Amino acid sequence: MNRIEAMKAEKDGLDVQEDLARFAREGWKTLGDDDKERLKWVGVFHRRPTPGHFMMRVRMPNGIVSAAQARLLGEITREAGRASGRPIADVTTRQQIQLRWVTLENVPEVIARLEAAGLSSLQTGMDNIRGIIGCPATGLTPGELLDTAPIATAFQKIFLGNKEFTNLPRKFNVTITGCLEHCTGGETQDISLTPAVTGHEPGFNLAVGGKQGSGGPVFATPLDAFVRPDEAADVCAAIALVFRDHGPRESRSKARLAFLLEVWGAARMRAELEKRLGRSLPPAGADARLATHTDHVGVFRQKQAGLNYVGLKTPVGRLTGEQLLELARLAEQYGRGELRFTPLQNVLLPHVPDARLGDLTQEPLLRALPYNPSEVARGLVACTGTDFCNLALIDTKTRALALAKEFEARFGSTRPIAVRWSGCPAGCGNHHTADIGLQGCKVKVNGKIVDGVHVFVGGRGGADARAGLRILEDLPCDQLPEVLERLVRFFPRAERKPEAEP
Repeated sequence: MNRIEAMKAEKDGLDVQEDLARFAREGWKTLGDDDKERLKWVGVFHRRPTPGHFMMRVRMPNGIVSAAQARLLGEITREAGRASGRPIADVTTRQQIQLRWVTLENVPEVIARLEAAGLSSLQTGMDNIRGIIGCPATGLTPGELLDTAPIATAFQKIFLGNKEFTNLPRKFNVTITGCLEHCTGGETQDISLTPAVTGHEPGFNLAVGGKQGSGGPVFATPLDAFVRPDEAADVCAAIALVFRDHGPRESRSKARLAFLLEVWGAARMRAELEKRLGRSLPPAGADARLATHTDHVGVFRQKQAGLNYVGLKTPVGRLTGEQLLELARLAEQYGRGELRFTPLQNVLLPHVPDARLGDLTQEPLLRALPYNPSEVARGLVACTGTDFCNLALIDTKTRALALAKEFEARFGSTRPIAVRWSGCPAGCGNHHTADIGLQGCKVKVNGKIVDGVHVFVGGRGGADARAGLRILEDLPCDQLPEVLERLVRFFPRAERKPEAEP
């Protein structure tokens, strides 16, 4: 039994809630290693780059928050960052918000404020079902088969705070999308429900066992099963429980659902799922996905007459507390008091009437968070990096912004190229499915250790997903502009429109 499994056998992770008041009173220096791990069950993460301060991860299915909730996140961000002078929060590729600079003594109060506002940080770390990804424009876009927000909410109600789901062998990622244009990255998820039709009935095709991280990417395997919308939440819960009861636990690096599927095969996985459900599933329907991709950045007509949603590019997913407060104001002034964060770290402002679009586009915030970014900027994604992450090997966000500016200077602002950065093999920046994917590493140059990257090209997601090909290793970051310029000119496929099929 590895250390984490031994720790979980002693005490369920959610029971750490009983210790929060004591931790806050005694201080962070008294925390043991097991305490730090258990805190992740309530979404509280000690970060070595910021000793004495914690990150808190807040979940929101489909990235949907009210203006009041966004305002609260902005207030917490501003308050927590006051001492450091960096009042910032990050939008993640799981459509969640990561709060920074929270002190342990303030954790109980922050949790209480989040819960009072209808938000939760529970189970956003360690061996839990993480935040549920879905199309950020669900219920808004004409380009969808069905609205999945109610399904994601129903599934979250099943597992959140439920100890039946808090001792999985490893983390568990889920995407439920009805969007016809690929926008969620479901191919690398433990569960991927994508839009399909059987007869005239809309629903989902089911694939399982996707992952990124150690050992390289594995795309989810279809189970030849059609899932109806009204049973989707129960199906997801059943798969998680199959994983709980049968998933490998010996090695942390081989404890994902993908490794169980590798041993069992799709047929046995489907049989175990149907046994758990107590019923059979119909065969897969016709895949309803289109060949096009979207990032939802720009101005788009909603299916509701006279209304629009405006997708704003958030550079590498980083927002200040003041920007969150301003987004809340804009959502109330121009929309219906709602915002949506996206898997590409951006934010949507929905329900904007035709008559208010012109005024919204003139708001000062939209100069920092543009609805019409350059094609280089709009394809940019970057994980947390060494700023705050314990695992990262390089500074991703600063380097990503600098490289984007360099590319704009070399190629012009309208030349499409999408670059995604991951600071380590965990792949949180989804670099395996990018035009150009960069994975952080350390490189020795003239006897000195410097930041470097492994370079991947030609990756894509969607119905015809393909992992990027690793073509360069151990490239020092200061050589990136020149090397990637030659690469882009040599490989025309890297010049396609971000998130569009070549």
